[in-house]
Amino acid sequence: MADTKTAPKKLFVKTYGCQMNVYDSERMAEALGGQGYVETQTPDDADMILLNTCHIREKAAEKIYSELGRYKGLKAANPDLKIGVAGCVAQAEGEEIVSRQPMVDLVVGPQSYHRLPEMEAKIREGKRALDTDFPEEDKFAHLKSRPKAKRGPTAFLTVQEGCDKFCAFCVVPYTRGAEVSRPADRVLAEARDLVERGVAEITLLGQNVNAYHGAADGGEWSLARLIRELAKVDGLERIRYTTSHPNDMDDDLIAAHGEVDKLMPYLHLPVQSGSDRILKRMNRSHTAESYLKLIERIRAARPDILLSGDFIVGFPEETDADFDDTLELVRQVRYGQCYSFKYSTRPGTPAAERSQVDADVASDRLQRLQALLNQQQTEIQQAMVGKEVQVLIERPGRLDGQLVGKSQHLHAVHLDGPISLKGQIVRARVTESSTNSLAATLLED
Repeated sequence: MADTKTAPKKLFVKTYGCQMNVYDSERMAEALGGQGYVETQTPDDADMILLNTCHIREKAAEKIYSELGRYKGLKAANPDLKIGVAGCVAQAEGEEIVSRQPMVDLVVGPQSYHRLPEMEAKIREGKRALDTDFPEEDKFAHLKSRPKAKRGPTAFLTVQEGCDKFCAFCVVPYTRGAEVSRPADRVLAEARDLVERGVAEITLLGQNVNAYHGAADGGEWSLARLIRELAKVDGLERIRYTTSHPNDMDDDLIAAHGEVDKLMPYLHLPVQSGSDRILKRMNRSHTAESYLKLIERIRAARPDILLSGDFIVGFPEETDADFDDTLELVRQVRYGQCYSFKYSTRPGTPAAERSQVDADVASDRLQRLQALLNQQQTEIQQAMVGKEVQVLIERPGRLDGQLVGKSQHLHAVHLDGPISLKGQIVRARVTESSTNSLAATLLED
């Protein structure tokens, strides 16, 4: 008797941007899994291509149109191939995407992807599907339970979305909407489920994650309260969170860094500029002095914490004196890791309408800032040589017998050992520092 089982359809997902998009891509793939899709690592044999986009950087939309252009040949060879655009560019561009690229079958914003199964059914009927609403319903409540497949030792978990800060350079409030926090019981349930499937470290995600105020027990929990409850989950060994705003680092969250052993000594706390004048123009609602005092309090609570941040140089009307203030703040903080960018205009944001800094001047400032940040990172990592670190083993390395994991400070660590150590936290001694990573030797317990 012939086998009448239908072969699974293949889904290729390409993810751009932040960790939240990585998490969203996982959930979108799971949502389409119920429609008979399995993921493939190449678009060449896919039945659906889904681009999960980011709108933060300059010319983000043009990059997506360019990427879509690469798939014209695949679409011509396979007219049944379905192509979708999701995420923040989808939210911002909407019908413009379908107008400019008629081969796109599906456009869905970051708050509506729980509707993907219905949208997929629609495009299979030969219709287009467009959904860039900000629905009232909680998308996470409408997503199906996550499959029970085994997971790697680390995972992202979105707990908060959107932002109410309206920084003058940022499109997030327009593409992700207002701040919304997931109920604490649902976050805890998803965390327990991840741990049951092999996850030992969870990174809590949010556009402004420390503004978390999830409903619980008839009231609300702060991020600190959520972290303290997550720390009680057996098998969950490490907790991290990103990205934070200085204005939402409350006393309890600072205290948690010193009191919760499972909360790792790493904090990404963007400041964007060291100039009070530019910070005000950015609508950041904090000053360089208030940021530095906050850093002092955090380090008093957790002296071994490694700090990371974000900087924008060449913001409209930034002077040499403003930039010098930024360099001075960096010297005082001493960052272990950092992300720095030239300002890029985002249409529809207040800063886009202001007088722009000359591109060559901005490029020069970026090079000078990055040289200082790289020097600090190199010095901090070099000082770790000879010291003991705790490494969560994530995967095999490129060389036989080599393992790759993450230290408590989020450094990539390479060391030799058996693959049976995957998912375990081991003691290791740092032997060498290189760009963005450490080499170490395994220590016996």
